[in-house]
Amino acid sequence: MATRTDSQPPAPHAADSHDVIRVHGARVNNLKDVSVEIPKRRLTVLTGVSGSGKSSLVFGTIAAESQRLINETYSAFVQGFMPTLARPEVDVLEGLTTAIIVDQQRTGSDPRSTVGTATDANAMLRILFSRLGEPHIGPPSAYAFNVPSVRASGAITVERGARKTVKATFDRTGGMCPRCEGRGAVSDIDLTQLYDASKSLAEGAFTIPGWKSDSFWTVRVYAESGFLDPDKPIERFTEQEMRDFLYREPTKVKVEGVNLTYEGLIPKIQKSFLSKDKESLQPHVRAFVERAVTFTTCPECEGTRLAEGARSSKIGGISIADACAMQISDLAGWVGGLREPSVAPLLTALRRTLDSFVEIGLGYLALDRGSGTLSGGEAQRVKMIRHLGSSLTDTTYVFDEPTAGLHPHDIQRMNDLLLRLRDKGNTVLVVEHKPETIVIADHIVDLGPGAGTAGGTVCFEGTVEGLRASGTVTGRHFDDRARVKETVRKPTGRLEIRGATTNNLRDVDVDVPLGVLAVVTGVAGSGKSSLVHGSLAKGRQAADEGVVSVDQSPIRGSRRSNPATYTGLLDPIRKAFAKANGVKPALFSANSEGACPTCNGVGVVYTDLAMMAGVATTCEECEGKRFQAAVLEYRLGGRDISEVLAMSVTEAEEFFGAGEARTPAAHAVLARLADVGLGYLSLGQPLTTLSGGERQRLKLATHMADKGGVYILDEPTAGLHLADVEQLLGLLDRLVDSGKSVIVVEHHQAVMAHADWIIDLGPGAGHHGGRIVFEGTPADLVAARSTLTGEHLAAYVGA
Repeated sequence: MATRTDSQPPAPHAADSHDVIRVHGARVNNLKDVSVEIPKRRLTVLTGVSGSGKSSLVFGTIAAESQRLINETYSAFVQGFMPTLARPEVDVLEGLTTAIIVDQQRTGSDPRSTVGTATDANAMLRILFSRLGEPHIGPPSAYAFNVPSVRASGAITVERGARKTVKATFDRTGGMCPRCEGRGAVSDIDLTQLYDASKSLAEGAFTIPGWKSDSFWTVRVYAESGFLDPDKPIERFTEQEMRDFLYREPTKVKVEGVNLTYEGLIPKIQKSFLSKDKESLQPHVRAFVERAVTFTTCPECEGTRLAEGARSSKIGGISIADACAMQISDLAGWVGGLREPSVAPLLTALRRTLDSFVEIGLGYLALDRGSGTLSGGEAQRVKMIRHLGSSLTDTTYVFDEPTAGLHPHDIQRMNDLLLRLRDKGNTVLVVEHKPETIVIADHIVDLGPGAGTAGGTVCFEGTVEGLRASGTVTGRHFDDRARVKETVRKPTGRLEIRGATTNNLRDVDVDVPLGVLAVVTGVAGSGKSSLVHGSLAKGRQAADEGVVSVDQSPIRGSRRSNPATYTGLLDPIRKAFAKANGVKPALFSANSEGACPTCNGVGVVYTDLAMMAGVATTCEECEGKRFQAAVLEYRLGGRDISEVLAMSVTEAEEFFGAGEARTPAAHAVLARLADVGLGYLSLGQPLTTLSGGERQRLKLATHMADKGGVYILDEPTAGLHLADVEQLLGLLDRLVDSGKSVIVVEHHQAVMAHADWIIDLGPGAGHHGGRIVFEGTPADLVAARSTLTGEHLAAYVGA
């Protein structure tokens, strides 16, 4: 047997030297030539105040370049069908591995998208029922509520050798309910919201948003179609005219020599408004839809979305509709009890998926839950499910605040999952604010020192102990703990909830105090949102009190949208410019008459390069200012409109607060933006560049102008740094002290400790929750320690 004569250890293999992801000179968004080395196969947490550049570094630089390089490995033909990604602004990026992004982007809120369809659990259930269901009704598509049944017959010509015509029939059995088309709900339209029956079409009878009397494509096609008398009031239409007006099938008509399609009002409204995702509509259009349309459970399928055949086929007395309606933890038990060797691999895979739901803390959901109703944290955890059992190693997992929406009790479980992914040999990058997760990191990158232009630099790299001693904003606030209030405010009234049964609530009776800061808490899935948004916000008493609800639905906006347009701030600014210069306000809008004609008011010119990344170059005409040169001649207080949009909120608040540019309406909006901690944002910054926390605070600032007396906030600390939570508590106090009532759904212990009154739901999630387990002051909750929330709050305040 050969022996080594030298005592030198073997030289390290060259392949083992690539143990870091090296970033040098990153300049994405507000990053200022950032250079970092992130260790591979370790858990790295990125910290820093909201807007400091964490997402720009992780998502906009590292993950974006990884995805772009993977896309480049496909053929040019395939790349033509994929989203085009530009190379991030960075000098060097080395050591990248395949990036899997698990972010908080909401899953599509299409009415036919459910938890089951989003996670492949439905696909496996459909196969299971197509093999074992009695009576057998067809292939898996027969159990799919997204697939309609189709039948066709006719002659087809086969051009092969001798040309011949053959008769063919085709049919496909789908599971879609024909009445509601797989939506589970049917809509009923209130005609009084569509038109004023006492007026004629010529007098402008339509009350539909955007339907102006001179609109060629909408109103005039009705007035000049020849089917209706445009000068007769609608209430005097004959029966035939009314049928043509409301329900006529699409028919070709000629209006002023142009061929157009005439269609009855009801199907036209359904296509133009109801077929779209309600959340994607503009606020005034969404308000119209909510007024004009009532949605009721489909009477034919009873909300299951499935055709009668799919509902009749059962396994052991359970139909696929019953299975999808079960709580997932119960469904996992039912699937585990099935013993059928012919489908054993399928049962194993399905059970593994369902167990992942339970493991990740989502066992309280049902597969038929609409994916658009999930919170950001729930959506992120649903995306995690497909990665939990993955055999892939040496990949980079990127998480965006995985603890969002989690009760302190559930955070430990999430930490275990992150560590498990790391221990399989993966690089795990986490953007996070919660100390409970930061403390498990192998490596920390702290960005700052401030937000926006005041951030974008690396303040600290190292271990948790090093961060505590570093003196950075995160280090100084890392061990901050709020104290329980010694004295609490006295309620001035109450909102009564009686017999609440929304989702998993169990006939809940509770009085929510007014005139104080009330916090509703409990583990994820215990029924907090069902109680507050489902019962409280929609009650008759809530309407009388003027409830303003600020939920976590995302702000939708293009690169043309910015804080000035979203908050309505631009209107008073445009009017002030117009008044000072004696011209039209429309000149001072980059989306209207004042837009630079070369770039159409975008400030950059986009060149589409097919399957390669498009190139954006600063517009040479306006030099990125977005306005025509003539518009920039007009000034207010010595500044032109482009200089005003480049100001930060703090600068603009001072500018519009006094002197020649004094504009009280604009100053009021800017004061609200500064109040929610967005003083560093520039007025013209595209909404697409804002972080999640910034978007929610922008929405809060907008709603603060509403006249309501009761504010409902859904996890306002989401995306907030430890240092910013203190500012948020100050804002909540100011709202209450000004006479408002504030009701907060929250998991953060600092907000609980600061509350005047706590309502705790539980004791568990799903059908293990839905009950009030505690009502009282934070001090009483800490003293009693009778619930999970009480135990964690007591530990947090050191009681």
